[in-house]
Amino acid sequence: MSNMIDPLVAQIAARIRVERERRRWTLAQLAEESGVSRAMIHRIERGESSPTAAILGKLSAAFQLSVSSLFALAEGAAEAPADGGSPDGESESAGVRRLGEAVEWTDPATGYRRRQITGLEFPTEVAEIRLPAGARVPYPAAAFAFLRQVVWVLDGHLTFHEGDAVHELDAGDTIELGEPSPRVFANTSTDECRYAVILTRGTRP
Repeated sequence: MSNMIDPLVAQIAARIRVERERRRWTLAQLAEESGVSRAMIHRIERGESSPTAAILGKLSAAFQLSVSSLFALAEGAAEAPADGGSPDGESESAGVRRLGEAVEWTDPATGYRRRQITGLEFPTEVAEIRLPAGARVPYPAAAFAFLRQVVWVLDGHLTFHEGDAVHELDAGDTIELGEPSPRVFANTSTDECRYAVILTRGTRP
């Protein structure tokens, strides 16, 4: 059995530790703020456990960062070249991201796949999500307290829980999210659902 650590998982682990340490929080303090156990945070930071989408939602909320920001920060730290230019020699202003260069993260609990579309410096965050049949991903209200967000279903069917309200969304449907509330992205169909999450950042803490 391989002991190799997925590069993106390692980047996320390092970013979580950086965000905790820049706030001068102990593991216990982050556990209290996020509701994730101290032992689990310790394992994630050491790269011994890949966080689930639900756990990343809780940790991001504790940091007052969106999940997209956490991914962009993790990817950005790894991709930034030493000379400030782009890795392939193109000008940074070109902003070209080839499909083959895209980094995709898979939730070990549900098989949910997430690809970050925009980079850290772009003012709007866009991510592409592929939610397998039967998958259900919950996020706490605190994860949305500082965001304006739109969900756009690209393929398949999404059952979206917003507090007590349930929205059944098909391909082409969009929903602009209101006041923060617990939210669940669920695929109750027999086919994969693909959707985009588009949000504007609040003030970075």
